[in-house]
Amino acid sequence: MIDSNFIADRIAALRTAQNVSARDMSLSLGQSQSYINNIENKKALPSMQMFLYICEYLKIEPKDFFDESVSSPDKINEVIKALKPLKRDQLDILLTLVKEMK
Repeated sequence: MIDSNFIADRIAALRTAQNVSARDMSLSLGQSQSYINNIENKKALPSMQMFLYICEYLKIEPKDFFDESVSSPDKINEVIKALKPLKRDQLDILLTLVKEMK
């Protein structure tokens, strides 16, 4: 079961990874300047609608939010988007490179 600590900590981690302040994120979401800070300090939880807006703001899918094994889901999504037009042989080369990097 997901608890409020996970939600607060994950929002903080994803926001910090994108180098965005809690205040800027709050205002960009159309909320008071302390909105995200209140969530991260476990004083509030976002509504489902706001959760979806937060994911959109962070450029991630809701499923990515809950996948702790991926520290930068926004970058993963960006890479996947860039890979889609590549040909199979190009993808094979990149796959070999990625395997070498692990």
